Formats: sequence, structure tokens, C-alpha cells
Amino acid sequence: MERTAVALRAQDPISQAGVTSQLRTRPEILVTDWGADVDPKPEVVVLVVDAVDDELLRLLRHIRRTSTARAVLVTRDIDEQKLVAAAECGVAGVIRRSEATPEHLVQVIGTVAKGAGHLPADLVGRLLEEVGRLQGQVLAPRGLHFTGLAAREVDVLRLVAEGYDTADIAAKLSYSERTIKNVLHAVITRLQLRNRSHAVAYAMRQGLI
Repeated sequence: MERTAVALRAQDPISQAGVTSQLRTRPEILVTDWGADVDPKPEVVVLVVDAVDDELLRLLRHIRRTSTARAVLVTRDIDEQKLVAAAECGVAGVIRRSEATPEHLVQVIGTVAKGAGHLPADLVGRLLEEVGRLQGQVLAPRGLHFTGLAAREVDVLRLVAEGYDTADIAAKLSYSERTIKNVLHAVITRLQLRNRSHAVAYAMRQGLI
């Protein structure tokens, strides 16, 4: 049986010891430490907390920045706004502590290790509502999308995809050539893309063009 390497971080020593002892008995799980010299490196990091706060978000950002491990959050208290914040920091799975039986935790770890995600059923609909609210009330008035592209940027990339050069795009959109070049440079730099073709491919994957 292939085992999933899992590191555990809990806010208190009792939770740390309890969850560790439960996971160590599972043949699907290999409990490992967290650190630069650890072998094997964890594929999944389980974080056991009472609530999503700034300290947790900083830890999640650190995990995402320094490793390829995916995060599973076991928490007592979470709502749709805190879920969005955690998702922005890389959380791939969420379990309420009241539902975190060993069997359920191991199942979610396996799901996340395979590249999928997990949310409590009642949070899915509320998350979609929150995403829609943010898009409609916060991003759209500023010409932005969750994809990270503004409407003008999408227009430019669509014309690039159709084979138009900078001068043609400027004429079609009534911008200067410098503006078109600045738009493309901003997209490539902000999203850490390689070139115009990579930017077009990104927009296509997002279903924007």
C-alpha cells in the first residue's frame, strides 16, 4: 500500500498528541515531521486549530511558499469569509473538528494528496454565494475578475490570440500602442508568465477567450 506522508501542526499539545496517535495506527499514513531536512517530505500538512486567524493564515502562506505540501484544515469555527481567506492561502481541505473522526480525516488526506479538495457540504453553497458577492460587489466595479485579469486585459489577449499585432490592437480598441504594450507587460509580470503566448494560454485555460 502506498502511504501518504503527513505532517501535523496543532495549537495545543493534547490535540497534537491525540491526532498523531490516531494517524500513526493507519496503514495509509506515514506521519513525518516538518522541516527542511525531513525525509520523506510531507505531501499533506494537517493543521488542527480552533479558528482561522491571522497567525494561521501566515502559517498557510509559509507552507505554500516553502513546500509542495497541500494543507488540510481541521477547525472548530469557520464561515464562508474565513474559508475564502484560507483558500487564498492554499488550503485544499477543510473538516470541522466535530466531524473529524480518524476515518474521515484519513479519507480527506487521501483526497487532498491526489490533488482534489474537500469541504463540508453546507459550506459549498455558502462559498459560492460569497464568491459571487465578492465578484459582483468588490471586483467587478473595479474591472477585475477572480482570474486576475481585468476586462481590458481580456480584450487585448483575445485580439493577440486572433493574430493581431500591437498596432492593430491599438486601433481596434482605441488605445495607443504604448498602452497595449503596458497592458501586456502588466499581465505577464503580475501573473509571472513567460511571454504573450503564455498569457494567451492562461486566458484560454480560464475560459476567458
